Amino acid sequence: MPQINPYLNFKGNCEEAFNFYKSVFGGEFPYVGRYKDMPPSEGEHASQIDGNLIMHISLPISKETVLMGSDVGGDWAKHTVEGNNIQLSINAESEEDATRIFNGLSAGGQVKMPLEKTFWGAFFGMFTDKFGINWMVNYDYNQQK
Repeated sequence: MPQINPYLNFKGNCEEAFNFYKSVFGGEFPYVGRYKDMPPSEGEHASQIDGNLIMHISLPISKETVLMGSDVGGDWAKHTVEGNNIQLSINAESEEDATRIFNGLSAGGQVKMPLEKTFWGAFFGMFTDKFGINWMVNYDYNQQK
């Protein structure tokens, strides 16, 4: 069964926010990726962002829920405001499941990033559905069953 987690976007203070959330929920960050860690071939978007900012961070807050986030910049920052800075992130159980969910939920909506293999080892895509809800669909190739 797919897992759904909240994904928060920030305009430069993601690390500060997640350290605050960690102080409340406890735990450790299993992954902290910075924009400077991205391969140069991943597009111009990342080159517009301070390399020390957070590309992706996650904080497990229960067995079932992981709070995730990133800093946005460049053109994406222009469209990010309080209220639309959250997405629902679905972690699928297979590439086929990810494709089915992505195609189904994005029908009639606007694809922001097509579903594709990424440098971080996932099959990933983003879209806004026809109701204005922001979604991310992810399948980690190395996830443990």
